[in-house]
Amino acid sequence: MRIIIAGAGEVGTHLAKLLSRENMDISLIDPSAERLGDLSANYDMLTRVASPTSLHDLRDVGVKDVDLFIAVTPHESVNMTACLIANQLGARKTLARIDNYEYLLPENRRFFESMGLNHLIYPEVLAAKEITDAIHVNWMRYHLSLCNDTLELCVVKVRSNASIIGQKFSSGAFNHGKFRIVAMKRGNETIIPRGDDEVMADDLVFFVCSRDNIDFVRQQAGKDAHSMNNIIFLGGTRIAQKAAQVLGNDKNIKIIEPDRDRCYALSEKVSNALIINANGSDMDVLKEEGIQDADAFIAVTDSSEANIFACMAAQKFGVRRTIAEVENIDFIPMAEGLDIGAIINKKLITSSYIYQMMLNASVLNVRNLTSADAQIVEFEAKPNSRITRHKIKDVDLPENVNIGGLERDGIGILVNGDTQILPHDNVAVFCRANEIRKLDKYFN
Repeated sequence: MRIIIAGAGEVGTHLAKLLSRENMDISLIDPSAERLGDLSANYDMLTRVASPTSLHDLRDVGVKDVDLFIAVTPHESVNMTACLIANQLGARKTLARIDNYEYLLPENRRFFESMGLNHLIYPEVLAAKEITDAIHVNWMRYHLSLCNDTLELCVVKVRSNASIIGQKFSSGAFNHGKFRIVAMKRGNETIIPRGDDEVMADDLVFFVCSRDNIDFVRQQAGKDAHSMNNIIFLGGTRIAQKAAQVLGNDKNIKIIEPDRDRCYALSEKVSNALIINANGSDMDVLKEEGIQDADAFIAVTDSSEANIFACMAAQKFGVRRTIAEVENIDFIPMAEGLDIGAIINKKLITSSYIYQMMLNASVLNVRNLTSADAQIVEFEAKPNSRITRHKIKDVDLPENVNIGGLERDGIGILVNGDTQILPHDNVAVFCRANEIRKLDKYFN
């Protein structure tokens, strides 16, 4: 597959690096030679100084033969214009990063697709949704609905009080059929559990269960659920704006932002929050605004470091739920080690969405997991595919793969070694990031 990515900012560069490892033909273009740097020397990609809205430059990089043209510059108008030009010059599919929510409405998306703009993505809206999910289900590090909402992925950091601590998988302790543990994160290592493995205190554990058994998972993990009513955002960014709007009027929301002009703009867009023009890194400001009474503290400034340190300060004040936007991927393990409740990263969210577009038809959904070097992938089992010919224990799946559950006729089913997958089952698979393409041959 041949792909052109326009925009060598954080999102475009991360995407290019990710996709270059997939043996795809990647070209990254940007008007700035400085932003492109030495990427082509260190990664398997072509870089070119070019304008994404120049017909001459797009023809020169061969856009007429491209399978997917991705425009992810910081400027919505540039991205949309570039995609429309690329489509007219022959690109088979286009995707633009936008910052206008109106464009995502179904009737408007159809309008843009008719013009040749196939996909629109608003990373800040996706990040805001993850934040609101993390507030509503606040005893988990991460939560994701699977298989058309028939199953749930619950990622929980278990403490020494959890009843599952010290139980070997071969002991039969997990054979109750109420949840399935598909992976564990211990330190920087992602573990696909085998019979001799056991859950240890401070492991990040990945449970798959039905919605009816979420409370059972919480109890087994030794967690308590809390209502989140008093919420403080640090940083008046678009993520804060969208998350506050989604949270609605039944929460007491404060947004602390040092830029006065941004505060005025926020006050016009977010009617259900108190906008405070102040420096949120000042401990006296946080005390004055009642951080000691906050249930959740969400740091979404433009600085990953500031967000991490602010969440650490919030924890010292006794805030139960902390959420940090950490765009520097190298900082994510450190943030997790500091027990920050949830980590948000727009680059990973965006790459999950785009990566899915480049996989075979059997792949229904893909999510990169911020907290592990892994993905949750949903496949449709095709008739007579390899996965349907034997029980799971006899299929000989790759080592770093674990099937969590499946949907059949609208019902979520947890699997075990004796489960037989049938044609058209929607199957949720947990795998290391580099294993996904190996799975195609099992489901097609």
